[in-house]
Amino acid sequence: MSLLTIGAFARASRLSPKALRLYDELGLLRPAEVDPASGYRSYDPDQLEQARLVAWLRRLGMPLTRIRMICDAEPATAAQEIAAYWAQVRAETAMRQELAAFLVDYLSGRATTMSDARTSLGIRFAAQSDIGLARSRQEDSAYAGPRVLAVADGLGGHPGGERASAAAIEALRVLEGNGSPADPLAALGEAVQRAGADLRALAESDPALEGLGTTLTAFLWSGSQLGLAHIGDSRAYLLRDAAMFRLTEDHTYVQSLVSEGQISAEEAATHPRRQLLVRALDGTTDPQPDLSLHAVRAGDRYLLCTDGLHTVVADAEIQAAASAPADPERVVGDLITMANSAGGPDNVACVVADIVSV
Repeated sequence: MSLLTIGAFARASRLSPKALRLYDELGLLRPAEVDPASGYRSYDPDQLEQARLVAWLRRLGMPLTRIRMICDAEPATAAQEIAAYWAQVRAETAMRQELAAFLVDYLSGRATTMSDARTSLGIRFAAQSDIGLARSRQEDSAYAGPRVLAVADGLGGHPGGERASAAAIEALRVLEGNGSPADPLAALGEAVQRAGADLRALAESDPALEGLGTTLTAFLWSGSQLGLAHIGDSRAYLLRDAAMFRLTEDHTYVQSLVSEGQISAEEAATHPRRQLLVRALDGTTDPQPDLSLHAVRAGDRYLLCTDGLHTVVADAEIQAAASAPADPERVVGDLITMANSAGGPDNVACVVADIVSV
C-alpha cells in the first residue's frame, strides 16, 4: 500500500499536521518516510492505529511524557497505565469538586470561614547513608528535601561509583528550586536525562572514570502527590494501613527471570547473578527510568533504600521497623542499624518520608 501524505494522514487520523509534526519531534509518531530535500513527511496507513491512540490519550488530557510510555509498552501494560492514570484523574477531580463546592458555599454565605477548606498535606523526611562493615569506600548517596527524596547506589567497586551517585542526586536537587511542578513526571524525566548527561561529561573528563554508573530512585513532591523515577535495583516502598507495598521493580537479570516465570522469587534471592543490572544510569545509554505518579494521603509513610538494606534484611523485618510509631530520622537510623547487624556487607542509603496533615 502506498504511503499517505501528511495532509491525507492528518485527515484519516483526525490529527492536525501541526500535531503530527510535534509528535514526530517528541518521538511519539515518526513518519515512515521523510523527503531528504524538502523534509516533507509521509506516513504508512498501518500507523493510523497508533495515531488514533495518541489522539484518544490526548483527549483524556494525558501528558505527552506519559503517552510516550504507553506507546512503548506492551498492550497489557499500556492498559494498566491508562487505568492508573484515569483513577488518578478521578481522584483529582473529586478533590477539585469538593473544593469548588466549598467555595460556592463560602462566597454564597453558607460557610463562614475559610478554615472549613480541605486540610492540606505536608511532608516530613529524613535521609542517611552508611558505609557498612565490609566496604572501604562509600558509593551510596541519599538526599531528602522539601520536594526531592532520592537514593543512588554507585556501581560497585568502580572508582567513579561515589561520584556517579553524587552527580545523580545533584541533578535531582535542581528540582528543589522550581516550585510545585505542573507535571511531576515530565520534571523527573528531564532531571534524569540531565543526570545522564552529567555522567557522560564526567566519564569524558577522566579516562579512569570510564564505565561509571549508578542506580537512582527518587520521589518529587508536588504538594498533593508524589512522582516516582526509578532505574536500577534500589527500591521504593509505601506503608499504608499496616501494609507495605513495593512501588518499584528491580532492573536486574534475575528479576527478568522472575517476571518471565523461569524462576521463583525464593530462587531469585540466592541466585548467583542476582545483582547483575540490566538497566542503570551510566551516561553511555539513553536513560530509561520507570516513571509513575502516586496519590498520597495523610498517614502514608514512604521508604527509599539501596540494595544494602533490602538484600540483607527480610521484607517482614523492614516493614516492622518502618511501621514503628517513630519520626523519620529514628526509623532511618534503625533500618541502617539492622543492615549492619545483618553483616553490613554493602553500603546502604535510606530515606523515610511521612505525609502529614497541615
